[in-house]
Amino acid sequence: MNMFLVLSAKRLKSTFFIILALFFAMGIFYAENKNMQVFFPIDPGPSAIYSVETDKKQVALTFDISWGEERTGPILDVLEQKGLKKATFFLSSPWAESHPDLVKRIVDMGFEIGSHGHRHDNYSQYNEEQIRTQISKADRILTEVTGKKPKLIRYPNGDFDKRVLRIADQMGYKSIQWDTDSLDWMNPGKDKIINRVLKRVHPGDIILMHASDSCRQTHEALPVIIDSLRKQGYEFVTVSELIAGSEVKMKAVD
Repeated sequence: MNMFLVLSAKRLKSTFFIILALFFAMGIFYAENKNMQVFFPIDPGPSAIYSVETDKKQVALTFDISWGEERTGPILDVLEQKGLKKATFFLSSPWAESHPDLVKRIVDMGFEIGSHGHRHDNYSQYNEEQIRTQISKADRILTEVTGKKPKLIRYPNGDFDKRVLRIADQMGYKSIQWDTDSLDWMNPGKDKIINRVLKRVHPGDIILMHASDSCRQTHEALPVIIDSLRKQGYEFVTVSELIAGSEVKMKAVD
């Protein structure tokens, strides 16, 4: 009887240490997994690009066009007169389809073409099927009109959510926003447009301007902006050139 009690006590003690060791191993495994999550965070998904981190004095001048035919020509005239060969135009597909001659001039001048979507609505209000339809319609039309599939997209009104970003990414697009808004769409006066851009510009900046008819002062402010930035040592590049090989600056989307 005593021998049985001794053996039972030994077994209980051994079992206790085995269980303790298992709990200890599980604790290490849990801690390691938590650490792995710190070092390898879950991918938050695609984001919109606002600017890039760079030591080079490079900026991307961008123009959105959604309607009208009176302002695009004068802006292209200024770019031609100033010998500025690098800029990015985000075109609304209905506008591009209705103004093939202006689109041809933009393409012939060597400027980069991005999509500004199809309908000029807030895409965050659409369901996923509608979002995909709007992007794909613009993709098809712009590819036909320009002869080249766009790879960049800027959404109407700059409006998007995580679903929009994800769908655009799945369709092969980079979503582009801006860091400096010229506010030329408000027509505040030539000098205010100039001062706003020159005050906010920085290396790696994406500058938002417009070439639609509602923006009546852009072509007046543009020559001074170009000359001033060149005097400061800035080089004008396309958005694609700006983000190539650089660390992009993004903002979280709720």
